[in-house]
Order: sequence, then structure tokens, then C-alpha cells
Amino acid sequence: MTGKALIFSAPSGSGKSTIVGHILQLHPEVEFSVSATSRAPRGSEQNGVEYLFLSPESFRALVEEDKFVEWEEVYGGSCYGTLKSEVERIWAKGHVIIFDVDVKGGVNLKKYFGDAALSVFIKAPSIEELRRRLILRATDSPEAIERRVAKASEEMLYQNRFDAVLVNDDLPAAFSEAERLVDEFLSK
Repeated sequence: MTGKALIFSAPSGSGKSTIVGHILQLHPEVEFSVSATSRAPRGSEQNGVEYLFLSPESFRALVEEDKFVEWEEVYGGSCYGTLKSEVERIWAKGHVIIFDVDVKGGVNLKKYFGDAALSVFIKAPSIEELRRRLILRATDSPEAIERRVAKASEEMLYQNRFDAVLVNDDLPAAFSEAERLVDEFLSK
């Protein structure tokens, strides 16, 4: 290990990407880790920005070559993971890595990085609010939204495996709490 890592995980629709974006604006020494995925881009997503989009075959080949810190298959065949080369690239600059990952990925990253990482579980105030946010986001079909809501119920069981739990029921308050957690961790 040569650096520090910030891990933000949450059920889909809890606001983790918004909070991660806020932290990135405040800390120039923090750099976003771009995850690899085997799924197709959604909306205006660009390769190398939101994700590194790989074919399922390319993704599996990298798994076989042990090129991932962690990876998993989620949502019916789509794979997501953190490439070792991405971690090395960011740490080589002397930067702190920030991860925006699903809950199981967050647990796996914390296991990998140990005390060199702060892991934060972000949750919506309720499952009903989570469903409402996913509907408003308008990126998924009603069936996909219900799959995400069902998965969120399961993911809530993992929150005690994180260093901190942040309830995102008021965005300015959530920003403030995230800032406090990050500042405290980075000052160690």
C-alpha cells in the first residue's frame, strides 16, 4: 500500500455519486477511480469518464489475468470491477483514490485496503424514497427500478460492515457529514 482510499457505497439511488462529486470539488488531491464494466453505456455516459466500458470477453480475460483489485457480476450478467492499474495510476501521482461503488464492491475494497481506506455507506431515509428517486432519475424501466429496490433492501444488511453510515435525507447535511468524515480521515 502506498496511499489512502475513500470508498463510498450505497444502494442505487441513494445519492452516492452526488456526494462523491461534492468531495471531488473540495479536494484537488482526491481522484476518482474509474471502474470497469461489461455493460453498455447509458444515456450520455462516456468511456473513461463514468466507466471503462469493456466487452464481456475483454472483462473476463482481465479477470483471468488477475488484473482486478475486486470485481463482481451484478444485475443479470453485467460485471463491474476496479482495475489494479487504476489504483497504481492514481497513487503514482500521490493522490487519494475515491471510489463510487456498489455495496458488495465497497465491502471488498475495504477488505483489500484495510486501514488505508475509509468506507462510507450512504442510504436514503427509506425504501419508498429510494424508489421515488430512481423514478425521478428516469434512466431505468419500471422493471429495472423494482429490481434495484429489491436489491437495495438486501444491500441495507451490509451497512454495519462500513466505517460510517451516512443517511442522505437532506443533501446539504449529507454534504457536511461527508466532508467531516473525509477531512477527519485525511488528517490522520
